[in-house]
Amino acid sequence: MNNSKAFLPVTFIFAIFVASFEAAESRPNILFCISDDQSYALAGANGDQVVKTPGFDRVAREGLRFIHAFCDAPTCGPSRSAILTGQPIWRLEEAGNIHSTLPAKFATYTELLEDVGYAIGFTGKGWSPGRLEAGGRTTNPAGPRFEGKELKPPFKGMTKKDYAGNFDEFLAQVSKDQPFCFWLGTHEPHRGFENGAGRRTGKDPAKVVVPPIFPDHPIVRSDILDYYVEIEHFDRMVARAIKTLETAGQLDNTIVVITSDHGMPFPRCKGQAYDYSNHIPLAIRWPQGIKGSNRQVDDFVNFTDLAPTFLEAAGVKQIAPLMQPVSGHSLFDIFASDKSGQVIASRDHVLLGKERHDVGRPNNGGYPIRGIRKGDHLYLHNFEPDRWPGGNPETGYLNCDASPIKTLLLNQRRTGDYKFWRMNFGKRPTEELFNVTANRDCVKDLAQSKAQAKLKTALKTQLFNELKEQGDPRMFGRGAVFDQYGFASEMWNNFYEKFQRGQKIRTGWVLPSDYEKEKLD
Repeated sequence: MNNSKAFLPVTFIFAIFVASFEAAESRPNILFCISDDQSYALAGANGDQVVKTPGFDRVAREGLRFIHAFCDAPTCGPSRSAILTGQPIWRLEEAGNIHSTLPAKFATYTELLEDVGYAIGFTGKGWSPGRLEAGGRTTNPAGPRFEGKELKPPFKGMTKKDYAGNFDEFLAQVSKDQPFCFWLGTHEPHRGFENGAGRRTGKDPAKVVVPPIFPDHPIVRSDILDYYVEIEHFDRMVARAIKTLETAGQLDNTIVVITSDHGMPFPRCKGQAYDYSNHIPLAIRWPQGIKGSNRQVDDFVNFTDLAPTFLEAAGVKQIAPLMQPVSGHSLFDIFASDKSGQVIASRDHVLLGKERHDVGRPNNGGYPIRGIRKGDHLYLHNFEPDRWPGGNPETGYLNCDASPIKTLLLNQRRTGDYKFWRMNFGKRPTEELFNVTANRDCVKDLAQSKAQAKLKTALKTQLFNELKEQGDPRMFGRGAVFDQYGFASEMWNNFYEKFQRGQKIRTGWVLPSDYEKEKLD
């Protein structure tokens, strides 16, 4: 099977390790910048003509821009767990669910780097949301928190955290000649947004490209513009942090990574498994370790590849694994080439997954999905097609954040127009297949096409075979375990049943009007 990601013997799943490393002055620093909810296309270098991202564009121009980079799960906590551990979500037990924990037995790259002498820290959103104590941890696995600097946010909905200022505070306490690893995680562009912020910055609604999963409506165009403003706030923080390193003479010996945890916070995107859900921006700059610049890399990579990359950069040579040897693959093979396009032939696909994203289904149920993106095509397997993918309508579609677009679609259904509601919130078949190159929006399902039957079977077979190799419980009849894992907060356990009994529990990420008055099935 042509898959270096699933079967390479170079692994880094660990509890007990033996490490050898280079002298401190030869080891690079790491600045990991991660936005909260940003899809691939929504960056200037990736083709968007409205949003302005000079920080991302610079890193892409002076380093690598990845065309096929994917998160492991389209939901905050599981995606961040995959980044930190180098493990796919189906191997992380309850950490595969949101509002859970990250068990301490799953070591993180930050722990190893600290053990070999790196200064570590984070600002903003590190591993989140959930409760770390339940997993036996006392500190955020992203590192010690730096939150002392604040500023007046330009718009409502943004936090007052001065992320770049907090990075400066971190650098001030790093010892001379000590390498560092810093996680700069903004809360933006997570919802909510200030209504009309985009227009007030001078952005033109007419220039917005409305995805065909939404109606072309002024509400939609305005909501997208407001989202762009939040992306730009993240990018400004990144640009400031880069400038700090440049002024200090440390930029060229720092691996600068800019990415996002998953796709945009809109219906049918965040918390789902389509291209807008899992396909994320990724640019990496490191002149002292990457050959060439302004390279466009077509290889398929995902978040489990980051931890082994950072560990290899730090000179960690040998790790005694705790778990079975399946994990990500260091990006050093791509760094070592000066090619653009497809660099490593075996990097031709990635696996994707999702378990429980939010609350609100009977019996703490999630909406489990496994998928494979290979070449032009995305194959998805929905294990519970009788469930509502966006969450139960009578409990407010809690899998989908409140937004003007969400309200618009729900109101369209209530007045008899089902087209976009069905596309965004309706139930789905067991199998879906899309040619993403021809149909990035994933609206033309080819799963029932006779002409695509052979391709669909081949993708499903490859997906399931690799999941079996990786020990995914869903491949062995044990998938229900993900629904059985409790929430980190008792408040969310059995939410649906509590709601049916009349118990009032605040769900601040949706509106009261999101709740349907009657069940829809």
